[in-house]
Amino acid sequence: MSPKRLSEFQRLALVIGADDRVLHRIEPFEDRRWAALVAQHPQASIFHTAGWLEALRRTYGYEPIAYSTSPPGAGLRSGIIFCRVASWLSGRRLVSLPFSDHCAPLMEDPADWSTFVSGLDQVLRREKVHYVELRPRDALEGTSRLLHSNRSYCFHQLDLRPDLDALFGSFHKDSLQRKIRRAEREGLACEEGRSDLLLNRFWRLFLLTRRRHQAPPPPKQWFRNVLDCLGEASTLRVAFKGTQDVAAVLTLRYRDTLVYKYGCSDSQFHNLGGMPFLLWRSIQAGKRDGLSVLDLGRTDCDNDGLITFKDRWGAVRSVLTYSRFTAAGAAKAIYGPASSDWKMKIAKGVVAHSPDRLFSLAGSLLYKHMG
Repeated sequence: MSPKRLSEFQRLALVIGADDRVLHRIEPFEDRRWAALVAQHPQASIFHTAGWLEALRRTYGYEPIAYSTSPPGAGLRSGIIFCRVASWLSGRRLVSLPFSDHCAPLMEDPADWSTFVSGLDQVLRREKVHYVELRPRDALEGTSRLLHSNRSYCFHQLDLRPDLDALFGSFHKDSLQRKIRRAEREGLACEEGRSDLLLNRFWRLFLLTRRRHQAPPPPKQWFRNVLDCLGEASTLRVAFKGTQDVAAVLTLRYRDTLVYKYGCSDSQFHNLGGMPFLLWRSIQAGKRDGLSVLDLGRTDCDNDGLITFKDRWGAVRSVLTYSRFTAAGAAKAIYGPASSDWKMKIAKGVVAHSPDRLFSLAGSLLYKHMG
């Protein structure tokens, strides 16, 4: 077929040769096959969905692309989703996916993964990026001739299939059971939804928490976009006593999985047990809806306090390993003390004691470079 007779999709598709197979670039928002693959693939998560991708695009301007071994016109049997991050501060890269705890390659045939690994060098050149970063749920197998480095995080999941009494009994007695009962005795109430009013209450607590940790916040619009783009798959919960908000969480859900994505609180009221109370409320709601897994997300391996908190829910701890690939000599791909944390360290030093308006503005300016 001559180039003039190719379909628009075929003209846009980038085909990369890899041994006797090829990779095809697809546009997830334009190609309906991506949504079909996500809907049927067992390893798909909320982070693969069009709603999450749209929230990333609206907030940070990241454009999603995917690679597959399936040719135009055929159903997708595999796919790896990325966002293009083009930053004057931190360079050009493909990340799967920014601000996502994990994003598994949607592949079942080992030959598909081999094709992708073989074509990585051409992906780097054609997309003109410094590196490609993958954030899989499970460790990647296979080798590549490209420069390759890893970074690991702790990951926690709680099995929600036992009944509520058994789940409650598995929680740490002093740190969780006692605090949940204390919250109930104190008369803490919970309001949930996705309204602007509830988001404002969440945001106030989120700013307090980020300032306490000396870390700038993502832009408030990020949370609005997540709620709007994911709709009923997202929920804000705010715990309060009287007129005082004490803690809040943002959870997501997909298939049988509840995802704890963000949590925040007012430290003046930690003795009321607001955070354990809200997570317990979220678990109860998940059980009512037939969910079977609570995804507690990733944690830096040196954050002993947060790791202990997640352990005490009876969650199973495992390891997430992110991998970066780049052409030899491109040092920006290497993980290490100076690789990605430097941006946050600078931000902490500059805005730790700034007014709320400047504190929020710093996060809005910096986060698009951090994805």
